Amino acid sequence: MSSAQTTVIAAGPRSLREAWVALAGLSAVFLFEMLDNSILNVALPTIGRELHASTTALQWVTGAYAVVFGGLMLGFGAVADRFGRRRVMLAGLVLLAVASLATAFVGTVGQLIAVRVAMGVAAAMTTPGSMALTFRLFADDSLRVRATTLISTVGLVGLAVGPTAGGFVLAVAPWQVLLLVNVPIAVLAIIGVQRGIAADLPAELHRDPVDVAGAVLGTATIVLALVAPTMFVDAGAGSWVPWVVTGAAVAGGILFYLRERTATYPLLDPRLLAHPLVSSGLAFKAAAGLATAGLGYLVTLQLQLDWGWPPVLAAIGLLPQVVVLVAGGALIRPFVERVGLARAAWMSAASVVFGLAVYGALSRYGYL
Repeated sequence: MSSAQTTVIAAGPRSLREAWVALAGLSAVFLFEMLDNSILNVALPTIGRELHASTTALQWVTGAYAVVFGGLMLGFGAVADRFGRRRVMLAGLVLLAVASLATAFVGTVGQLIAVRVAMGVAAAMTTPGSMALTFRLFADDSLRVRATTLISTVGLVGLAVGPTAGGFVLAVAPWQVLLLVNVPIAVLAIIGVQRGIAADLPAELHRDPVDVAGAVLGTATIVLALVAPTMFVDAGAGSWVPWVVTGAAVAGGILFYLRERTATYPLLDPRLLAHPLVSSGLAFKAAAGLATAGLGYLVTLQLQLDWGWPPVLAAIGLLPQVVVLVAGGALIRPFVERVGLARAAWMSAASVVFGLAVYGALSRYGYL
């Protein structure tokens, strides 16, 4: 390799066009993460009828993915730092393709939940390296910002069009197609990451030992925190089971915090969360994400199970959110530049609360 070639590689691509192969792969990864649950929501009533699944089982069809994804993401982040983000991401994409193919052979709701668990593991393996590999790709900060914006936009478009696209697909194809679509997405991501991003360099890997105790406590805390609300729905507040699970989640969180404060090589530095900008941003994202995800799940079931709409009509009913998310994405950057970051933050938070309040006030289903 010539010195000129070495200089170009060290500097990174000089435009997004030069890195289109890698960006296509990374965008496909984020598309899968955003599209997966949203496209499946509209099919839940159909899945329930064909697999004779209860409402609780249907909740676990989507919930199993989220529990495993959330529980393992922190641990796989530490693994990726030590064994290579690109390597772990490619392994996760292979698992995603295999698990998605297995959907074609699903015959019971238990088998479907097992497939969703495997897909959650795949998502936990691919997520930690997404932004890190994007930053590695470019040396220029402005290109990094543009690249992350592009990747995020692709994911948000997938999140927005997922339910509508899923409804139209169900009119002409079985529900299994909605998960089989992950196979070509995974293949595209594998090709893009493998060909467009250089292999992990040993000098970039962490040599510190993995905080195994912290990983176990963090995973247990997240899993228990996600399972506890389901326990309250299934067993009721009068049962001791959900209270024990909730108490275990709180205890796990406290132990995780104490462990990370004293660990020589912590998975997560508690001092980072003490920064107001970080803690407030995470709190807003968590609250808004929880509320809107619950709303999306509830509306899909309401339109089909309560109002009796077929999937295609339900897809049309979900079009307003598609239009707002896709068209509004182009307005976000100029809006933030015009009003400022602080003002845009509280205005966006207020709009989320107002929108959810409208639905809660007009709904007969206790969403408020």
